[in-house]
Amino acid sequence: MARRYDSNPFDEEEDVNPFSNSASVPPALNSRLTPLSPEPAGFYNDRGLGATIDIPMDTTKDLKKRERELQAKEEELNRREKELKRREDAAARAGITIEEKNWPPFFPIIHHDIANEIPIHLHRLQYFAFASLLGLTACLFWNFIAVTAAWIKGEGATIWFLAIIYFISGVPGAYVLWYRPLYRAMRTESALNFGWFFLFYLLHIGFVIYSAVAPPIIFKGKSLTGILPAIDIMGDHALVGIFYFIGFGMFCLESLLSVWVIQQVYMYFRGSGKEAELKREAARGALRAAI
Repeated sequence: MARRYDSNPFDEEEDVNPFSNSASVPPALNSRLTPLSPEPAGFYNDRGLGATIDIPMDTTKDLKKRERELQAKEEELNRREKELKRREDAAARAGITIEEKNWPPFFPIIHHDIANEIPIHLHRLQYFAFASLLGLTACLFWNFIAVTAAWIKGEGATIWFLAIIYFISGVPGAYVLWYRPLYRAMRTESALNFGWFFLFYLLHIGFVIYSAVAPPIIFKGKSLTGILPAIDIMGDHALVGIFYFIGFGMFCLESLLSVWVIQQVYMYFRGSGKEAELKREAARGALRAAI
């Protein structure tokens, strides 16, 4: 049975003035109407209601500044391009050719462009001269292989080291001493370059003819795959002897090709009048040396 003074739960709550003195409010109502604590200003906004958000924006001044910088860079590139063009033109007028390495294509180490730099009527002769350079490379490489086989069979390590020296010095030496002078002579019609070619190409011919015979003088024993070492080693090691005979044949072919090349170059040299020019240059050089 409900007590007399219990409140009716279905009755509407009495209006309570929050601004009135809380002492005059009954304790039960005062406990229900305790005001909530105020929420912080940034409860729904982590940055707070009064915080400002900085949004980076390019102003017109910044855009103009960047535009000026790009224009300055473009002008600098144009200036450098004109300067490079001027130097190339000056070098071309002075007869200086910029040689860009382009051969072999997979690993360029030399400049070689017969089709575009050598006169068309000299293409065939220049290609044969280049074949002579490649032939010497093949001969010395095979010589290294054959001598390596002989060394394995007990012929000593000295000949193997000499074969390496022949290869690593002979190929670059041939290119620098006689092939490049011939290439430049064909390109520029320089009588002096023709003279350098004849001098060192004669030494080249002498070397390959000597290598084809390979007598046991000057060079050590069986370090060259000539006919004499091939006959000597054939009795002890047949397979190595065959390697030496192949090297002998290669040196013979290289000798024949080299003799033909120098004949053709000399015929062109005399027919073009460069022989007389070379004699005049040699006379002037001797006169200057004497003075």
